[in-house]
Amino acid sequence: MAPSSSSLLTLIVLLLVCATPGIQGLWRQVRIITDKNWKELLEGEWMIEFYAPWCPACQNLQPEWEDFAKWGEDLGVNIAKVDVTEQPGLSGRFIITALPTIYHCRNGEFRRYQGPRTKEDFINFISDKEWKSIEPVSSWFGPGSFLMSSMSALFQLSMWIRTCHNYFTEDLKMPVWGSYAIFALATLFLGLILGLIMVFVADFLCPSKKNKSQQYPYSKKVLPESAHLFKKLEQEQEADEEDHSDDELENHSSRKDFSQTAMRQRIVNPVSVVDKF
Repeated sequence: MAPSSSSLLTLIVLLLVCATPGIQGLWRQVRIITDKNWKELLEGEWMIEFYAPWCPACQNLQPEWEDFAKWGEDLGVNIAKVDVTEQPGLSGRFIITALPTIYHCRNGEFRRYQGPRTKEDFINFISDKEWKSIEPVSSWFGPGSFLMSSMSALFQLSMWIRTCHNYFTEDLKMPVWGSYAIFALATLFLGLILGLIMVFVADFLCPSKKNKSQQYPYSKKVLPESAHLFKKLEQEQEADEEDHSDDELENHSSRKDFSQTAMRQRIVNPVSVVDKF
């Protein structure tokens, strides 16, 4: 059975589409970066645009960015974009504070592009290697650092909380104060759990003194020479104490004799006074 004319026409159109490089490459000129494949940016040279669909400036930039992407293969650079509304983790990882934001990346070094936003300026930035005049982002604030990974997790947590809040208020028809009460109780519960864990860890690493066995200075076995020296010191200390006690006794007796003579003089003196009269 011979194929119909409509089937042949459809086959010819498909072959033409697949054979035309311009049409075939339209779908892969601008790559989409997500939380799962962002590490691809660490290899090769990239130009990445961070945008939001509701941003007017981002909408104005899209035609220029698409035209620039057509030159990506000739320039040897990968053109990509990130929707911050869909990828909040990357928004925190790259510290996106304004839209649109463009980054240049080459072998793991990230630089923020702040020049004009036209196709010709993007092409000159890559072909003339103007990115060399820009200081790269510090390793402390690089997207792969521990600090930025923590920031990414924080942004993802905030988005998850927002999603849960919308689910409580819109799907379950819960009042807003009820959603806030749930998050407050969850925060208190997690705080108690983390506090207990920290107490257990601190007690394990730094146990209290009560749990430590008391160490007495004379609990260990003393060497014979040390014992002889200790005994000699004790004898000298006892002798000093005896001398001191003898001196105290002599001083006490002399004070007693002095007080007795003073009393006798007081008794004798009035009689002598009376005799004079």
